[in-house]
Amino acid sequence: MLIREIKTLLDAQILSGEQMLDQDVAEAFASDMMSDVLAFANPHCVLLTGLCNPQVIRTAEMLDVSCIVFVRGKPLDSEILNLARTKDMCVLHTEKGMYTTCGILYSSGL
Repeated sequence: MLIREIKTLLDAQILSGEQMLDQDVAEAFASDMMSDVLAFANPHCVLLTGLCNPQVIRTAEMLDVSCIVFVRGKPLDSEILNLARTKDMCVLHTEKGMYTTCGILYSSGL
């Protein structure tokens, strides 16, 4: 599934990495615990999280995550966005909750 399709399905805003919208991804991983992301997520996945701190960007960089989707409509501060832009990461933001986001993506084939 293309990141562009994920953006559309989730009615998400793109906050960083617009040039990556045509990148294809095969799986997603959802967690608010970055230790679980490090232990269980696969590289090049889409990371779904409600955790809004710079550690998410650093964790995603370590795993070579294709895109981060921040859920629940939580506001992101400039430190997070600046770090994501510096690392050239794709960041989406949706008002939908984690459960709904996972369900939409799963039912759409991701």
